[in-house]
Amino acid sequence: MTYGVQIGETEAINLIKNALDVGINFLDTAPVYSNTMSEEIVGKAIKEDRHSVVLATKAGPPSKFDAPPKPNETGLSRKCIMWQVEASLKRLQTDYIDLYYIHEPDYNTPIEETLRALDDLVHQGKARYIGCSNFFAWQVCQALRVSERYNLAEFICVQPPYNLLARDIETELLPFCGSEGVGVCTYNPLAGEMLTGRHEFGKPPAEGRFTLPDLGPGYLHRYWSETNFQAVDSLKKLAQERGVTLAQFALAWIMNNPTITSVLSGTVSPEQLEENITAMDIKLTTEELQICDDVWNMFRPPRVHYARTPEDAARMAAMHQEK
Repeated sequence: MTYGVQIGETEAINLIKNALDVGINFLDTAPVYSNTMSEEIVGKAIKEDRHSVVLATKAGPPSKFDAPPKPNETGLSRKCIMWQVEASLKRLQTDYIDLYYIHEPDYNTPIEETLRALDDLVHQGKARYIGCSNFFAWQVCQALRVSERYNLAEFICVQPPYNLLARDIETELLPFCGSEGVGVCTYNPLAGEMLTGRHEFGKPPAEGRFTLPDLGPGYLHRYWSETNFQAVDSLKKLAQERGVTLAQFALAWIMNNPTITSVLSGTVSPEQLEENITAMDIKLTTEELQICDDVWNMFRPPRVHYARTPEDAARMAAMHQEK
């Protein structure tokens, strides 16, 4: 996402090639990332080895924010999707996209229109599979129902934010995807660098995601809070006891979840890439996972939901048995 802004083209291409050399072959980008520069860089990096890569990009938001989008340059109408996919294919220097996401819901376009356009792309060979990002569980369910009714290509993957400080998808989206066999590729695994442990509450953020002119304000709004810093302090101690960095622990925690298909982990240096790769070999214990749950519940106390989870049902059964 930050290729072209946080690091330059040459550095980014070298990082991608290093990742490919060690077996990482799933690359995720989008037109909106770095005002289309990310797609251009990825295209150059994989041009010579395209078929070894699983390439994902997205449609929906305007590709550039330096001026208001013109009509039909944003959203999920047929016209916009067809225009955006051609532009992405050109920037990526390829004739097909392996996984084509819609980046966010478009509340002004019927989902059937969007799915019919995506289905056409699949039949044309321009997209191998389709997915969605930043959708509520009910929206994914609605889309799958429409695809089934009209025999259209189905979403095979969702892309939500998920990390030790943002676990709301566990309530409905993760159980739904696990039940229906929908892949889950999560983003923000380090909460915009909060889970590196290098920031201090009450002080300006260290240079990185939180200080970027375009992205920084959004990340600050999303993660920069006293509550999250308190949670980070507790999690940092847990990682130190394990003998790993907080970033490695945070990545390992996500990969310990069997419903998660892949973790989108951005890197800006070879050292970060190596650190993140090492996390794949870390298996957290039952006790460590429970402490992570305790931290989450401490700072996000459990609330009454309108539906009962298996744990809720078990508690209710135990209460009746006690009576």
